Amino acid sequence: MCLEKDSQRAANLVRNLMEPSLCCEFLSFLSPETRPDVKSKALDYVLGVSVTPPGRKSLCDLPGLLQTLLDLTSDLSPPVVQDSYRILVNMTSDPCTHLALLDIPTLLPTLISRLCDPQYIYADSVCTALCNLSREADTCRSVLSALKPSGFNQILEMTCSPKYNPAATLDYLGPLLCNLTQLAEGRDFILDRTRCVVQRLLPYTHNQGSVVRRGGIVGTLRNCCFNHRDHAWLLGGEVDLLPFLLLPLAGGEEYTEEETEILLPDLQYLPEDKQRELDPDIRKMLIECLQLLCATPDGRRVLKDGGAYLILRSLDSWETQADVTRACQKVIQVLIGDEPAPGMENLLEVTVPPEVEEKLKLLDEEEEGVLEPNDAS
Repeated sequence: MCLEKDSQRAANLVRNLMEPSLCCEFLSFLSPETRPDVKSKALDYVLGVSVTPPGRKSLCDLPGLLQTLLDLTSDLSPPVVQDSYRILVNMTSDPCTHLALLDIPTLLPTLISRLCDPQYIYADSVCTALCNLSREADTCRSVLSALKPSGFNQILEMTCSPKYNPAATLDYLGPLLCNLTQLAEGRDFILDRTRCVVQRLLPYTHNQGSVVRRGGIVGTLRNCCFNHRDHAWLLGGEVDLLPFLLLPLAGGEEYTEEETEILLPDLQYLPEDKQRELDPDIRKMLIECLQLLCATPDGRRVLKDGGAYLILRSLDSWETQADVTRACQKVIQVLIGDEPAPGMENLLEVTVPPEVEEKLKLLDEEEEGVLEPNDAS
C-alpha cells in the first residue's frame, strides 16, 4: 500500500474513532505487521488527540487501544516506541484515565521492571508515567502494591545512585517517592528504623543538581513529618534532620556571638556568599517541614534550642515570595509564642471546629488576594 494513502486513511479514521466499525480498522495500522512508517504516522494522530482532556477520554473509550499502545513500547522501531511513550505520558497526566490504564494487568509490572533496568533507554518516560499514575491516593496504592517492598527498596537505591542508568536522568524518582509517601504505608517504609533509609535522602536537600529530584525528596521528607510519633527520632542523633532543613534556608548573614552559640554547628559561620535554595516551592516545603515538626512539644523544643528562629528571621527579611513569607511567619509565631494549653500540646491531634476551620481558610484566601476583604465577613 502507498504510504500517502495509508496515512490519509489513518487520519480519516482517527477523526471518527468513536465509531466501533472504524476502531478495529484503525488499530490495524498499529499492528506488529504494519510498516514502521505507517505506524508512526498513525501514532502521530493519536499523539495529537492525547494532548487534550476530551481527547484522552475518547482514547480511553476505544476497546484495545491502550493495550495496543503498551504493546507498541516493545516495537522494533525506536520512533514508534518513543511516540508510544509520549502518548502514555500524556494519558497518565490525566487522573481520569488512570482506572482505564490500570485495567491493563501487565501495565504496572511492565513499567516497574523497565524502570529498574539500568540499561533501559526509555526509563525517563517510564518514570514520568509512574509518577503521574501515583499522584492520586487510590492509584498510588495500586502502584505501591505492585512495587512490593523489594521494588520500593530498589526505587530508593536508584534515587540515591545518580548514575544508575547512564541513558536516563531519572529525576522524577524524587516526585515518585513523594507520591508514594502520601500514603501511611509509604511513610512507614521510609521511616523504618531497621533500615538506613531516610538518612540517605538527607544530603539531597541541599544538592544543587536537579530541581525536580531535590523538590521530590524535600516533599518526601515533608510527608514523613506528618508522622508525629517519629518527630523525636527524626530530630534526634540517629537522623539529625533539623540542620538539613535549615541549611538550604540559610544565607550568609552575620549573627552576634550569643546568637551564633545558639545555632547548630552546621549553621555557624557560613560564608558571606552562601546561597539559599533558589526554588521558592522547595523553600516553602522546607518551611512546611519545620511547621509540622513544631506540632509536637519535642519538635518545638529542638527547633527553639537549635536556633531555627534566627534562620527564619533572616529568611523573612530576604524572602520576596508572598506565600513563602506567610509560611515562614507562621512558624516564627509558633517558635516565639507561648506553649499551647494543657491537652493541646500536640497540634496535629487538636480537633478544629468546622466553623473555625472555614474562617481560617477564608482569612488565608484573603491574605493571598483571592478574596476581597469584605468577602471574608
